[in-house]
Amino acid sequence: MLIYNTLTRRKEEFVTVNPGRVGVYACGPTVYNLTHLGNARQICVFDVIRRYLKYRGYGVFYVQNFTDVDDRIIKRANELGISPFEHSENMITEYYKDARGLNVLDADAHPKVTENIDIIIDIIGVLIKKGFAYQSRGDVYFSTDKLTSGYGKLSGNSLEELREGASNRLDAESEKKRAPLDFALWKAAKEGEPYWESPFGNGRPGWHIECSAMSRHYIGNTIDIHGGGADLIFPHHENEIAQSEAATGQPLAKYWVHNGMLNIDNVKMSKSKNNFFLTRAAAEKYGYEPVRFMLLSAHYRSQMNYSAETLESAAKSVERLRNCARLMDAALRDKANPDGAPPSDYAEKIVSKRRSQFINAMDDDFNAADGIAALFEFVRDINAALSGGAPARDVEEYRGLFGEINGVLGLVYADEEEIPGEIIALAEKRQAAKQAKDYVSADKIRGEINEKGYIMEESRQGFTLRKRI
Repeated sequence: MLIYNTLTRRKEEFVTVNPGRVGVYACGPTVYNLTHLGNARQICVFDVIRRYLKYRGYGVFYVQNFTDVDDRIIKRANELGISPFEHSENMITEYYKDARGLNVLDADAHPKVTENIDIIIDIIGVLIKKGFAYQSRGDVYFSTDKLTSGYGKLSGNSLEELREGASNRLDAESEKKRAPLDFALWKAAKEGEPYWESPFGNGRPGWHIECSAMSRHYIGNTIDIHGGGADLIFPHHENEIAQSEAATGQPLAKYWVHNGMLNIDNVKMSKSKNNFFLTRAAAEKYGYEPVRFMLLSAHYRSQMNYSAETLESAAKSVERLRNCARLMDAALRDKANPDGAPPSDYAEKIVSKRRSQFINAMDDDFNAADGIAALFEFVRDINAALSGGAPARDVEEYRGLFGEINGVLGLVYADEEEIPGEIIALAEKRQAAKQAKDYVSADKIRGEINEKGYIMEESRQGFTLRKRI
């Protein structure tokens, strides 16, 4: 298996810190608002990475944090007239609605900053003791001048270039810092804002230190895979590396994985351009399944474009997958394999070919786009086999691999409403009428099914039923 490592800028063979086990840490959202499509792309990408690693037999421990105290959270809570803690909890609840709508599995741990203050204070204390951090007017800053080398290695910038750039930018903390590149580990309490007691004074954590503390606590000093959106490379992940490696003396992560940004109608998504789309708004119009399909349809490292056309195309693709699954289920319902007969050589050959195609795609830097292509080629094989009257033993084999691949990609999942028994009975009655060549009765029954709000789709393999939208 090969993984593209942002740190080295090349694909590398995947070798875990501990044999057979993978620790994955993905930086989660700052919960001041509903999930936007950029957030959604990241959580879908890492969901597939986690699923595929498990599919390949690894024991996976996956951590995704919530930043639940932050300037933006405080500002929004004040606007709403509620506490920052109440607002962040409300937004976490809303996050789970979108994540589950997108078929994103819960992480093994979802740590919150507010529940991990003690370990954050501990690592800040270590950095102060080692001389990598200093106190200034109630704040604590990381001293980048203490780093002899390495700062900028993830983003590909030299220390000199970063210093020059920082010198040209002034911020509210500039007077408190010893050097422009220094960044806050602890922020002194301000009136009306939440704070915690610490040896450095009352305050709250800086943004970067929270992930260093929580990844170390939940996984260890060195993570197998760490990442998030490409916008986090600098300064967030660069600063994580600096403070974590200064504290532990060990590499923070073996592999850095970053997904590309999302464009809206070929323009970068941003609030300033007023093209900032929420996941829920897209899902309300097209459904969550097409949103997930769209977000996984391009290689995760590439920039991708969101438009109404791409979502409409995604909706059609999902329906094609669902129809294939319906046809297989209908065939198995009508032609059982009670003796458990083995599949034909032809079916085994097709399944082996498509399974290898899928694994080869995913082993090459989690290429879900090519994995989806393999699934659609398999769907074409299945439809051809069903049209030729494939026996149940072969359909079972096809259905098994379809489920395997879909279990990794998670593309078809929305629970369809259970079809009432009376509708199924009518459909079976129509089938019997057709076999008896009583087409008048058969047409009458179809009309009755339609009147009750259901659609009956028929083929040589049998019938499927679905509720009319």
